Amino acid sequence: MQDLILHHYATSPFSEKIRLILAHKRLPWQSVIVPAIMPKPDVVALTGGYRRTPFLQVGADIYCDTALIVDVLEARQPTPSLFPGPAGSEGLARVVADWADRSLFWSTIGYAFQPAGVAALFEGQPPGVAQAFAEDRAKMRSGAPRTPTAVATVQFRAALGWLNEQLRVGDFLLGGDAPSLADFSAYHPLWFVNRLKPLAGIFDTTPRLQAWLARMAAIGLDAQGPVHRSAAEAIEVAASSAPEPVAAAELVDLPKLRIGERVTVTATDYAFDAVEGELLQARVDRLTVRRTDPRAGTVHVHFPRIGYEVKPAASAAGAQ
Repeated sequence: MQDLILHHYATSPFSEKIRLILAHKRLPWQSVIVPAIMPKPDVVALTGGYRRTPFLQVGADIYCDTALIVDVLEARQPTPSLFPGPAGSEGLARVVADWADRSLFWSTIGYAFQPAGVAALFEGQPPGVAQAFAEDRAKMRSGAPRTPTAVATVQFRAALGWLNEQLRVGDFLLGGDAPSLADFSAYHPLWFVNRLKPLAGIFDTTPRLQAWLARMAAIGLDAQGPVHRSAAEAIEVAASSAPEPVAAAELVDLPKLRIGERVTVTATDYAFDAVEGELLQARVDRLTVRRTDPRAGTVHVHFPRIGYEVKPAASAAGAQ
């Protein structure tokens, strides 16, 4: 069985979501640290242009977006489950996770990137790092809506109140004695703010939420750390491996496309960097394209259906 290689960086909120799930499941994993900003040539060699962090590599299979990565980890290690509740609770956990990864995350970012938060985040960094990060994220979010800090603060505070109220059900968001996907998805944006001391006081009025934050953070305290690898080593792993075969060439809700056609896959909310490849499958929950890179060889790049759009590639259209 191929190793799990997580491409991430320390302060990435979505990376923390996956790191904590790996710890919860006691899964051994390997770590490749990627740059926080462009250029990312080693990332592009594997993903074909997808620039978000993190992504998961399993041999020559590349899994983009934590919404898909969690399903890969759940299949790899079903216990403890990310859906520990009774029948029917998985759907609710996924709905809460989607809200947390989108609405909660963006109100968190709007609140966190006020001057005091930026100063805390980049404290001790060389001059120019904060400016370079800001410029990179401005390009990354070009064309996406922006929420003013004052509005984001109101939204963030309201969301904290909702979560604090929900924790009346017990130690975790959906009740029970174990965290679900809902907990891990709600945790990572709050983890990001809680690390910024000038802003962490916003949690003082939500005591149940504060206790939950400590409870979630404790999950990773006794977990085995990862094996560290270089990006070059990870690329060599891909080049020396063969992607897992696609079981069935499904094509769901794409009447104008064909399996084997060259397509682009692009996020629909931000970071609109297209990944071009040969369409292998379009299941109701997953897209897969095959692409070849001079360094990484032939890889399969996988995306969740929600949040991504697939279109005929311009290169293919021009050849017709």
